[in-house]
Amino acid sequence: MPKPNDLYELDLTAVTFVQACGGPCTEGCVVLARIGEDAWALGDGKRPDLEPLRFTSEELSAAGIDPTRFGLAL
Repeated sequence: MPKPNDLYELDLTAVTFVQACGGPCTEGCVVLARIGEDAWALGDGKRPDLEPLRFTSEELSAAGIDPTRFGLAL
């Protein structure tokens, strides 16, 4: 498992973010991408200029975020 600080060393240039919305996405949409074997980037689809937050799979699960809701495999 990567250390949380190491997650910010991973390159996001070739990463594809996937959006999951519970409605029409008028307020904002969460986007998620796998950035490593046990690493994820979570961003705001309405503010793509902001640096995405990075999480391990364990941290993502603890936050209640399920990658399968985004169509991503665990």
